Amino acid sequence: MMVPLPLRILLLFSLFTVFNLSFPLPASAKNQSFDFPLFNLRNFTLLGDSYLRNGAVGLTRELSVPTSSAGTIIYNTPITFFDPETNISASFSTKFSFTISNVNPESYGDGLTFFLSTDNVTLGSPGSYLGLFNSSNPTKNKIIAIEFDTRLDSQFNDPNSNHIGLDVGSQGLISIKTADANLSGIDLKSGNLITAWIDYKNDQKRLMVWLSYSSFKPEKPLLSVKFNLSKDFNDIMYAGFSGSTEGSTELHLIEEWSFRTFGFRPSNSQSQPRNVSDSSGRIIPVTPVVPASNSTHKFHRTLALGLGITGGLIVFCAILIVFGWVSAKKWKPIRTGKSFRSEIMKGPRPFTYRILRDSTKGFHSSRILGHGAFGTVYKAVLLESGLTFAVKRSKHTHNSKTEFLAELSTIACLRHKNLVQLEGWCSEKGELLLVYEYMPNGSLDKVLYEESEAGTTLKWAHRYKIVVGIASVLMYLHEECEQQVIHRDIKTSNIMLDANLNARLGDFGLARLTDHNKSPVSTLTAGTMGYLAPEYLQYGKATEKTDVFSFGVVMLEVACGRRPIEKDARSQKINLVDWVWGLYAEDRIIEAADSRLKGEFENEEMRRLLLVGLSCVNPDCTKRPTMRRVLQILNKEAELQVVPKRKPSLTFSCSLPLSIEDIVSDCEESMKASPLYELKVL
Repeated sequence: MMVPLPLRILLLFSLFTVFNLSFPLPASAKNQSFDFPLFNLRNFTLLGDSYLRNGAVGLTRELSVPTSSAGTIIYNTPITFFDPETNISASFSTKFSFTISNVNPESYGDGLTFFLSTDNVTLGSPGSYLGLFNSSNPTKNKIIAIEFDTRLDSQFNDPNSNHIGLDVGSQGLISIKTADANLSGIDLKSGNLITAWIDYKNDQKRLMVWLSYSSFKPEKPLLSVKFNLSKDFNDIMYAGFSGSTEGSTELHLIEEWSFRTFGFRPSNSQSQPRNVSDSSGRIIPVTPVVPASNSTHKFHRTLALGLGITGGLIVFCAILIVFGWVSAKKWKPIRTGKSFRSEIMKGPRPFTYRILRDSTKGFHSSRILGHGAFGTVYKAVLLESGLTFAVKRSKHTHNSKTEFLAELSTIACLRHKNLVQLEGWCSEKGELLLVYEYMPNGSLDKVLYEESEAGTTLKWAHRYKIVVGIASVLMYLHEECEQQVIHRDIKTSNIMLDANLNARLGDFGLARLTDHNKSPVSTLTAGTMGYLAPEYLQYGKATEKTDVFSFGVVMLEVACGRRPIEKDARSQKINLVDWVWGLYAEDRIIEAADSRLKGEFENEEMRRLLLVGLSCVNPDCTKRPTMRRVLQILNKEAELQVVPKRKPSLTFSCSLPLSIEDIVSDCEESMKASPLYELKVL
């Protein structure tokens, strides 16, 4: 039986009247401010190629050769820009200093931005998209940005290669208005320290930008735009910077930053009369009238107070009983899907089973993209929007839910341009489905071997870019995540290629999260033969060094165009690592290059890639480089590591075999996780 709304209101009003209470109102939005003379990792998130050095942030790679790069830095704390309680939007003011320099004056572009975004994982495409918008859908993100553009791009109506502009998400990178930096005597790519001031005054609906080589704010703004930004404000937004290059050696550094919002009404501790049209006030409590204090009315006052308190208690108890009964009846039939959703907490958006079923044509075999140890991947084309996704359908086992949550909880919190992005999930009709962005070029394994057999050879420039991309994301997983992520199944079939042949690491079904600097726990060995490090096979302990070994094998595959284990004409097995090391011992390592390239590669890059690959597959795990060092070598930022001419012999210390505790842990984990950690043989 449902309590009528008027009765509920009357009961509540009676309760508040008797006890002299007021209705609690949501707290008003507060003005916020911060000042960072030096940047730090505690308050900021670095995405893509951005890095922190001496308190300054570099947004793009520091290289001596032209490359494509994109990076962002985002302030971790959300900033309130709209208060629905008072219907007030914020004004804001920010100041920061930056430098844009170039080791090669012939190489230029593309620039940097200051932005406000609805999420804290903003990372777009390199080049003209300034690391802010995605090339596939430049208007998808709800972003407000001030661009400091150093390249003239006609598709975005750029006036020249030295301008600033206001960009709003609905318009993409076609600026609402631009201004020539030369008018302020500023050369954005001069390499000099430039200070920028950005003010938005909501009452005037005007945004202004000033630039100067000094720390003194000029009298006249370089850019002044009459535009209502408040219609693009969310309740909360994130602030940050992005930068990008494409075929350029341009460097983008942010050195200091201050920011504040203003315009919200200050909190008032005194209760004010509430007007119907005024949402900022509070209700005045209604107090029972009690006669003035004197001897003749003392008894009546006491009686009135006693009755008031007793009556209030009765009303209060009645309300608790009624509302408790109604709530129990209303919320008892909780759906399994919603209960499951609470376990995932905040994460990718949910999809309905009907939408995914229809978009895969009922999971028809014609839509199958591939098979994995834990399920089948289907191509899904949403009927309404036409967007394409890849849907991973988990196998039905007694551990399906555990496996599903393990992969979802691992990858949902990861953000890197070289990761396959998780878009959503579904847990209806007994199905467990993960929705990923669609990779039109399939897996690296397919491109290297199947398409090569069909006469299409992956060019050397693309191969080198793929290796650098995977090195970058592995460094992120090993060193830059809050918890270290050990992938445990790095191989060419788990490396996907997007429309521009950029590498994306996927399949985190075997991945493990561990605290940094924590000793590895022994597990049931998982992965694919040919990619497994010898110490992992021996002791079952997965570390970042076992990932480095697997990545080393991938590097040799990419350079040589050969699988880790192949058979020759006499059906003899050939181990790729041993074969390459043998050529290196004879000073013929370049001969290991894929013959299908027909010599169309740079010898120095080929040699570097092969030697880094050998250093990663060193049987002695202590001699393998970290992924940070690998990335630095590939980017020519560090010297090559010395590689012994002959492959070191494999030795195991007698002190390393598993202890009784390890064995017990192994058994417990295998019972808990099987068949999640099954051995996949090539």
